[in-house]
This record gives sequence, C-alpha cells and structure tokens, in this order.
Amino acid sequence: MTIRTESSLTVAGSVDELWGYLCDVGRWSEWAPTVLECRIRGGGSLQPGAWIEQRARDLGFNHRRCEQVTAVDPPHSMAFAGTMGTSVARWGMEFEPEGDGHTSAMMWVEVDIANVMRLIPGPRSLQRQIQRVSDIEMAAIKAAVESDVQAGAGTL
Repeated sequence: MTIRTESSLTVAGSVDELWGYLCDVGRWSEWAPTVLECRIRGGGSLQPGAWIEQRARDLGFNHRRCEQVTAVDPPHSMAFAGTMGTSVARWGMEFEPEGDGHTSAMMWVEVDIANVMRLIPGPRSLQRQIQRVSDIEMAAIKAAVESDVQAGAGTL
C-alpha cells in the first residue's frame, strides 16, 4: 500500500529564489521541524546520486538519517528517496512561476507502507500526520523565502 500527500501554496518570490533556498540544505532545519542539521555528503551540490545526511529528532529521539537525491531539474523540481520508519519513502518539490515575482510550490510525499507501519498508527492516521507536517514545512519555506526576498529588496 502506498500513501501520497501533496501540499501546495504560492510564494511571493521568484522560482530562482525558492530554488536557491531549497538547494541550500544547510538551511533545511529552518523549515523542517525534525531536521536539526543537514548537509550533502562530501560537500558537493544537490545532484542526482548525492546523499543528504541529517541529524534529526522525532518521536523524542535524536538519530541520523540519509536520503538520496533521485532527480534535480533546475529550477523546476527535485526529488529524494529514503525511509520513514520501516517503509520506503520518496518526497519532492515542484515549482512553477506564476508571474509578478510569485511561484507556485508543491511538496509531495509518498510512503510504501510496510511491516509494522501497516498497523501503527494505521495508514490513514499516518497520511494525516504526514500531510500536517508537510503543510507546516511549506508554510515555513514560504515565510523564509518571503523574508529573504524582503531583506534583499532593502539592499538595492
């Protein structure tokens, strides 16, 4: 069984500004509530095959996790693969210019529910939880990019 969520919003910033922010994985802790630190293994760039290493905190425990970059289409989309609990998970972002300096952004998450995760907390409950976190993350991305855009506007 696979569950999927999507979270979309409009950001008052260009596709390039949004892309630049999200490619800076060192800033992921600003918008991802479970990420404490994040980096690209070996210090390279965000490109297919690269590994994202994170120090995370969820369910009350600190732990390390890795995600592999599976797709990068600048400045339109990026995708990753890793695990969520005992299940295979994929997530990504897609961006489209809306004109007038605004960008439509969408985050999607797919989880192939496996093993004990089929029972606890149950697929529908897990889907609602993932949706809630994605919505929080998207709001934080929007706030950060719009704040950066506003700060940059004052330096002209």
